[in-house]
Amino acid sequence: MSVVKVLELMSSSTKSWEDAAQHAVNEASKSLKHIRSVYIQDHSAIVKNNKIVEYRITAKLSFEIEHESESKSKK
Repeated sequence: MSVVKVLELMSSSTKSWEDAAQHAVNEASKSLKHIRSVYIQDHSAIVKNNKIVEYRITAKLSFEIEHESESKSKK
C-alpha cells in the first residue's frame, strides 16, 4: 500500500507557465523521489511596459512516500 504526500510549490520563469512548472519539478526532484504528478493550481504574471516579463505558478506536487522496508530491500 502506498502513501502519497502533496507539497505546494511556487515557481517562476521568464519563458512560460509550462517552463515554470518544469522548473518546479526539476528543483523538487533534487530532494524528492517518486514524484507522481504536478497540479497547476494558479497562474499569474508580472507585466512591465505592457509585456509579460515573468510567468508564475502555484503548483501541488504529489510524490509517493518510500517505506523504510522498501528502501532496505532495494539495497
